[in-house]
Amino acid sequence: MHDHRRLGRELDLFDTDPLIGAGLPYWLPDGATVRHTLEEYIRDAERQAGYRHVYSPVLGKRELYEISGHWAHYSDDMFPPMDLGGEQVVLRPSLCPHHALIYRSRSHSYRELPLRMAELGGMYRSELSGVLGGLTRVRSIQLNDAHVFCTLDQVADEVAAALELIRRAYRALGITPARFRLSLPGPGGKYVDAPELWRRSTALLTEVLERSGLPHEAVGGEAAFYGPKIDVQIADSAGRESTLSTVQVDFHQPERFDLHYIGPDGAKHRPVMVHRSVIGSVERAVAHLVEQYGGAFPAWLAPTQMVILPVSEGERERAEALAGSCDAIGLRAEIAGPERGSLGARVREARLVPYQAVIGAREATDDRVALRLRNGRRLDPLPVVDVIDRIGALVRDHSTELWDSADG
Repeated sequence: MHDHRRLGRELDLFDTDPLIGAGLPYWLPDGATVRHTLEEYIRDAERQAGYRHVYSPVLGKRELYEISGHWAHYSDDMFPPMDLGGEQVVLRPSLCPHHALIYRSRSHSYRELPLRMAELGGMYRSELSGVLGGLTRVRSIQLNDAHVFCTLDQVADEVAAALELIRRAYRALGITPARFRLSLPGPGGKYVDAPELWRRSTALLTEVLERSGLPHEAVGGEAAFYGPKIDVQIADSAGRESTLSTVQVDFHQPERFDLHYIGPDGAKHRPVMVHRSVIGSVERAVAHLVEQYGGAFPAWLAPTQMVILPVSEGERERAEALAGSCDAIGLRAEIAGPERGSLGARVREARLVPYQAVIGAREATDDRVALRLRNGRRLDPLPVVDVIDRIGALVRDHSTELWDSADG
């Protein structure tokens, strides 16, 4: 069983330091490359799905979270307020109040809806030391978050579209959901007291799950304080479950923040707010991927996508030319020359790299490379341009395959 905490250190992906603090990991260059690539994939997928991206600050006045309901229902998980010039500010535990204010800052017509707002933003939660671990439970979280402001008639389609976006991302990442959970409120006072709004939200989510043909189970006590949600559960190799992706329907915060749009009748109407996260926290997503792949990431996500292996110094020039060709199309390549040991030793050292391009005297003369795939497969020497084109296409398609099966 892979442990992402051990692998994170062994593979130089991330680490922690007691002077920074528990639950506050830092990212090393290879880990930062994985994170950046994942974030760029999500941003691009969201752009293609009609989302517009924003930035908002990680601080907010305490009053903001009193209005949103977080202070009454979620303050135990928030860091204490900081006094600042006679006001109290807090580190945000979520992004939705900021997005509600961004929506409210401009008037909106029904013709603009659905308005899809997305952000990969930081937030902070005061997790107890005993539950912190690696990247799965942290205090500083980079959240892939989005909020769709729409009419009631548009909610079901927006929830279904969010589930489809999640499905496509899981395919690119090679993730298989363990189950879909309809998370409902439980006993206690942690939830907003609005029975009719809860009923309507639950009915909408149930309708979409059934229409999408997704098997699911309803679980009490797992809802957000303001509304029910669909949680996409994933499992590690030991069978432990965690939530990666969510879709939520919220009638509460639009009312609290007095959000509205102008309808075709010229009157003000209240929008519905759909909360949606494709990969949830970037930290938890990377932790799962490290454990799932043991560091042998899909080629598009790998920190180093190709290692170039000149057999001797005589092939160094051709190796540098190949590295330049990779760089020109955005492939992450590095040269491991004979100064790093025998060819066999260098191949073993690069065992997690998707592609190993060997250049001997014959390949250098013919402008070819002998390609070894991470899975042990060896290909006959191929023209450099063909290798670059084929690998580039697989990476651009976010494929989990190392080589096109039709290419032999």
